[in-house]
Amino acid sequence: MDMQTSPATALRIDGARLWKSLMDLARIGGTPKGGVCRIALTDLDRQGRDLFVQWAREAGCSIRIDAIGNIFARRAGADDSLAPVMTGSHIDTQPTGGKFDGNYGVMAGLEVVRTLNAAGVRTRAPIEVAVWTNEEGSRFVPVMMGSGVFAGAFTLEHALAQRDAQGVSVAEALAAIGYAGQAGAAPAVGAYFEAHIEQGPVLENHERVIGVVQAALGQRWYDVTVQGMEAHAGPTPMELRQDALLAASALVAEVNRIALDRLPHARGTVGSLEVHPNSRNVIPGRVKLSVDLRAPDDAQLLDMDAALRAACARIAAERGLAIGVEQVVYFPPQPFTPHLVEAVRANAADLGYSCMDVVSGAGHDAVYVARVAPAAMVFVPCADGISHNEIEDADPAHLEAGCNVLLRAMLASAGVVA
Repeated sequence: MDMQTSPATALRIDGARLWKSLMDLARIGGTPKGGVCRIALTDLDRQGRDLFVQWAREAGCSIRIDAIGNIFARRAGADDSLAPVMTGSHIDTQPTGGKFDGNYGVMAGLEVVRTLNAAGVRTRAPIEVAVWTNEEGSRFVPVMMGSGVFAGAFTLEHALAQRDAQGVSVAEALAAIGYAGQAGAAPAVGAYFEAHIEQGPVLENHERVIGVVQAALGQRWYDVTVQGMEAHAGPTPMELRQDALLAASALVAEVNRIALDRLPHARGTVGSLEVHPNSRNVIPGRVKLSVDLRAPDDAQLLDMDAALRAACARIAAERGLAIGVEQVVYFPPQPFTPHLVEAVRANAADLGYSCMDVVSGAGHDAVYVARVAPAAMVFVPCADGISHNEIEDADPAHLEAGCNVLLRAMLASAGVVA
C-alpha cells in the first residue's frame, strides 16, 4: 500500500508517553539542579543502557550490540532482508548536561516503535533504534566515537585503545559495564533519521517548530602560538614592546571579523587563551589560543583558513613577533540526503507545523552515519537556545511535533504493508 494513502498517515505519537520516557531516563544521573550527569561507559551509563534495552525488548525489539558498544534495537519488517530504516542518538551526557541532548533522539525512536505497535502497523523494511557510544567525548576522545567507528571514520582498534584521565581504556570500560559486543562489518542502512534539540537559538528566535537540517557545518580547529618577548612592565616603553597578548587580542577580533564577513552560516570562535608568564607586572611573552572556524561548505571553510593565516602574518609583521598556526581538527562539511531532507520538510508541512531550513553548527552522530547511508535530521527548539547545561529545556509540544515528523519520515522510507 502507498504510504500516502495508508491509514498510517493518520498516526500520531503519544506525547505524554514520550515525555514520561524522557523524565524516567533523566532520573539516572539526575543532578540537584535538574540536569543529568551520565558520563559515557560509567555505571550510570550502564543503568541508562539497561533501561533502554528493557523498554525496547518490552516493545518487541531484538537487541544487537557491536564491538564499540553501540546498541541497535530492531523491529522486524515484512521483508527482513531489506536494510533497516534507522533512527537514534546518544544517552551519554556532559558532566553538567541536560535531559534532552541526545536522549530525545533515542526516546523519540522508541516512541516511533511503540506507536507502530499500538496501531498494529507493519513496515516493509525493519525499523532500528540506535544508541551510539560516547557521542559527547567528555570522558574519552574522539567525540562521536560509536558512530565514527560504525562509519569507518576511525578504526575499532584505535577507539578501544583510548584512555580516560584515570588510565581506563574504552575496551576496559565497555567490559566493566557489560556492553562489549561482537565485532563485525557494519550492516547496511537504508535510511537514517536523527531527531535532536537544536542546541541553539535560531528556531526559537524565528518562532518555528521544526528545523529542516540541510547540512552540518564543516569545522577546522587550530592551536595558535603568539611568541613575543616578556619584559618588565615599568621600564619598557610602549613603542618598544613585543606584547604577545596585545597581538593575540588583535587576532581574537580578526577571528570574529572573518566569520561576520561570511554570514549567515560562518562561525569563528576563540575559546581558550593561555598567557605566559601570566604575571601582573610582566609584559606577556607568549600566548597560546584556540581558534574554531566553521562553515557550510569546504570552499568557504578554506577561504576562512586563508583569511586566518593572512591575519596572523599581518599581525606578526605589525607587532614584530612570531605567530605559529597548527590545524588540529578537521571535520568536512556534511550535507544531508536531499530526498530525506525533503521528506522532513514535506511531512512537517503536511502535519501543519511551522518549519524552516537550518544548518547544524554542532557535530552529531548523523554526521558520521551520513558518510555511509542516506541521512537527515529533525530539529526542534530548546529554551533560549541553551544546551550542554543543567537548565537545558524544551517544550513538550515541540518534542511531540518533532517525533511526529520523525514517524512520518521513517514510514515514507520503510514503506507500510497493508
